[in-house]
Amino acid sequence: MALHRNIQWLLLIGMHIEELPAPVVPPAPAQVCALIDAVADSHRHFDERAIHFGHRYRSGFWAIYLLSAIAGLFAFLPLALAWDDPTHALHSFAGLWAIGEVAVIGTVCVIYWQGHRRDWQGQWMRARTTAELSGYLPLVAPLLDFDAETEEGNWYLRIFNPDQHLRGMEEITALCARIEPIARTRLAAAWADTNFVGTYTAWSIGVLEQQRHYHRGIAARHHALHFRIHRINTALFGLTAIGALLHRVIHSLWLSVITSFFPALGASLHGALAQSEAYRLGASSERLAAELQGAILRIRSLIEGAATAPNALKTAIQDAMGLLLDEHQDWHLLVLPHNLSLA
Repeated sequence: MALHRNIQWLLLIGMHIEELPAPVVPPAPAQVCALIDAVADSHRHFDERAIHFGHRYRSGFWAIYLLSAIAGLFAFLPLALAWDDPTHALHSFAGLWAIGEVAVIGTVCVIYWQGHRRDWQGQWMRARTTAELSGYLPLVAPLLDFDAETEEGNWYLRIFNPDQHLRGMEEITALCARIEPIARTRLAAAWADTNFVGTYTAWSIGVLEQQRHYHRGIAARHHALHFRIHRINTALFGLTAIGALLHRVIHSLWLSVITSFFPALGASLHGALAQSEAYRLGASSERLAAELQGAILRIRSLIEGAATAPNALKTAIQDAMGLLLDEHQDWHLLVLPHNLSLA
């Protein structure tokens, strides 16, 4: 498990986070299965790359913030343990704390340098964008009019009006060009086949339900993390205040450690939380889950009601896909300004 996940697991011990069972996605129509197979290797490659760099970037900023607080603790411990006293039995080892402090600060600098040098954030964002767009291509393909004349190779640019971060995706354009002959052949008369329309619609709903389930989980986890860190910070600053008051009547170096380290730890936790944009991402995922629910209900109403014309279903599914692309744009705008920063 990645470092940032271990840290969050520790922070969330005792928190009840509702976990609903993942929805079962119905089988895709036979006409689309060939497209799913055609993009599978590319999607898996970029998904693994996104997971790898995502773990590195997020673990990096959690480590930077927490290690910065620990470096401050190392500076105070020789005084609190009285190792600075020449008569103390371990006085000769007092310098080890200074070495440890330098090592911790050096580790922070290495993480910062490596993160920028190898562009962990940029690699993560590009790979995640490519993984998501490649994974949705089989869902998008039936929405295209392959008979329309166009010089645009990127399918998303043909039917959506995405923001700038989705333009210039050479990998997606190349993938669209590679699988377009398969799509043209397989989907030539697909919408005239009532079995395809029903199967494709049910599969689309399943994919959207899966995304809704994912974002509900993300929202619950981010809200829980924000709540727990807020509580921890309240406790840390409360203990700091108590330690400062006690220090007026009890002169102890350990109280100095408490009044110095606890605020540093609280600030580090708050900084890591702000860098992760937990609150805003949680709110965004919660909003998207509600919007996807409305989109799914609209698609189902078109199946169950009288308005079952293919164009109406196409529009409803296209609108639902637009919600996912808008969410990705929101995520992109939230994450992009936050690169690794020295705490």
